[in-house]
Amino acid sequence: MTKFKSLAAMALVGSLLVGSAFTGKVSGGFKVNVAKSTLKWVASKVTGKHDGTLKLASGSLESNGKMVTGGAFDIDMNSLACTDITDKETNGNFLGHLRSEEFFSIDKHKTAHFEIQKVVPAKGNEYDVTGKLTIKGITNEVTFPATITTSPKGVKATAKITVDRTKFDIKFRSGKFFEGLGDKLIYDDFVIDLNLEAGE
Repeated sequence: MTKFKSLAAMALVGSLLVGSAFTGKVSGGFKVNVAKSTLKWVASKVTGKHDGTLKLASGSLESNGKMVTGGAFDIDMNSLACTDITDKETNGNFLGHLRSEEFFSIDKHKTAHFEIQKVVPAKGNEYDVTGKLTIKGITNEVTFPATITTSPKGVKATAKITVDRTKFDIKFRSGKFFEGLGDKLIYDDFVIDLNLEAGE
């Protein structure tokens, strides 16, 4: 019985540790308000573009009272939505493709993760943020400009993040890997507009 209790306690501690890492929580900071925070994406191709939204699952930001010093958050990939295709069937087919192995493999990778590594002041409320972005279980470093305001009660941040999808094994109709695509080519970069709120 004692052995069983010991094993159960170890399992509980392990699950808590994994859960903490999975949700991207950072001690001593402000919890991200996922209801007020927004993510919008835009992906372009030769013949046009598509856009949509994603939702944050959880996260938090660290601050020294003057600026953000660290933090992490998770993106709920199951929340992936397309907002420019109005026909229900076409929209569903398009999202089905985005969820597949050729794109984000969402059944296997239900969250994407971003962890801040460095925040460098530029001017005023503008900063250069560097961090590790994980999509499909693949991690790459990204750097992007952000506007961040910090107060004793919380943090607000906006940023435009450009992501090269091929670095995350998303190669479908990429000019880097396929020739002669013509007007079927899809550009490698997609853009995420982030509006983040964290605090009391």
